[in-house]
Amino acid sequence: MSLPVHWVETLAGVGPGDLAELHGDEAHHAVAVRRLRVGERMLLTDGLGTVVSGVAAEVGRRHLVVRADDVRRVPAPEPDVVVVQALPKGDRGELAVEMLTEVGVSVVVPWAAARSVTVWRGDRATKALARWRSTAREAAKQSRRVWFPEVAGLASTGEVVELLAGADLAIVLHEDADESLGALEVPTEGSVVVVVGPEGGLTDDEVAGFRSAGGHVVRLGAEVLRTSTAGVAAVAAVLSRTGRWSI
Repeated sequence: MSLPVHWVETLAGVGPGDLAELHGDEAHHAVAVRRLRVGERMLLTDGLGTVVSGVAAEVGRRHLVVRADDVRRVPAPEPDVVVVQALPKGDRGELAVEMLTEVGVSVVVPWAAARSVTVWRGDRATKALARWRSTAREAAKQSRRVWFPEVAGLASTGEVVELLAGADLAIVLHEDADESLGALEVPTEGSVVVVVGPEGGLTDDEVAGFRSAGGHVVRLGAEVLRTSTAGVAAVAAVLSRTGRWSI
């Protein structure tokens, strides 16, 4: 069974034999939920590629001290995968973030598409973005990631166009596209950006703007997937053709 993974804000300067500490909610989760005890092994990560393997040396209600046995620096995976996710209805946004994190996406960009039913404004936007970020962190720990995904701020269509223009491969999912995702050549390094539209689909203006930025407008297959699941299916298809999934 894989060792449990816990997040610490920084592991700077921690080496073999040193002590690393968890406090607050993260320590409470380790002690009260996972019931870790002195002498049990675990992994710590800062979510930025550093991972510490160690043993619990001291346990309190909201305090946990780990003695490091081994410290590794893991390079960021290539290619880098970014998903632009149009805002879904209800809690499907968190579902999409959870699955995208598990599959290995490095950045999730919430997007206010023209036909998005959900609208983020004011306090609602702040709370929704916080939920997406919390979901990403918890899913990263659950899937044993040492590079945690970033959940960016809400993007406009113009900002998505700029993001596509800077990608090594830009993919726009569209159920009516003539080109298949399987026909694209996937780079082994650099960045891949995948755009997932809302429940109501992409507008003609959005598609035209994305094409002008170099986006490949493609379909996944004969089936039409929900906006909350299309992204993870597309990313899985992309990663299956890279070295990331041949380990």
